[in-house]
Amino acid sequence: MSARPLQDRAVLLFIGLAAFFCANAVLAELIGVKIFALEDTLGIAPLNWNLFGQTGSLSFTAGTLLWPVVFVMTDTINEFFGKRGVRFISWLAAALICYGFLFAYAAISLAPASWWVGSMSAQGVPDYQAAFAVVFGQGMWTIAGSLVAFIVGQLIDVSVFHRIRRATGERHVWLRATGSTAVSQLIDSFVVIWIAFVLGPQQWPTSLFLAVSSLNYAYKMGFAIALIPLLYLMRHAITRYLGAARAAQLRADAAAD
Repeated sequence: MSARPLQDRAVLLFIGLAAFFCANAVLAELIGVKIFALEDTLGIAPLNWNLFGQTGSLSFTAGTLLWPVVFVMTDTINEFFGKRGVRFISWLAAALICYGFLFAYAAISLAPASWWVGSMSAQGVPDYQAAFAVVFGQGMWTIAGSLVAFIVGQLIDVSVFHRIRRATGERHVWLRATGSTAVSQLIDSFVVIWIAFVLGPQQWPTSLFLAVSSLNYAYKMGFAIALIPLLYLMRHAITRYLGAARAAQLRADAAAD
């Protein structure tokens, strides 16, 4: 008699990785509306960079805080569960992002309690309803840009990952991880900002679009490289959790997927 699904360590592993992946993806989309200044956040003087004619502090979307974690999750799932695993969690995450924004808009449309609207005035927020609507509404252009970039980036990532894997076999885990991220995030970093802020109502100039997109891409790639040791650590931990034989079988099945 076969083991029950929830007694199978590989099934539990996939559920855990998928849940963590989806949670990070949804959170990254929700907080991505904020653009933060790196030097001001670190409490240092602006570097007065000049990129495509834009000067000042280095600016990033807040979603970049979580995307490096999503990259590690993607590469780990790719390694052990193959294309079907990554595609499944990517579409699941996209559905959950839509679900989250749907209920965010539902919450915005609820009539606010009169006392609640001014409840944060002392903290500098005279209209709590307006602030809530701006932060959680984000606008259809931002949502559309985020979803298109996310799905396209994930599908490209899994394709490049397995192309490199076929060429290198089980060697050079770091190469297929960073190589797939380099290609997918080049598209993701530019597409989301182009749709959200250039096509959208804000109508960013080309120079600002190129500057912010390039900085976000550089940030993501820097973290993708910095997190390579974490990727190997997770691979080692998963192998210990599943057992060497089961882990090797999963990787072989994923490679043949």
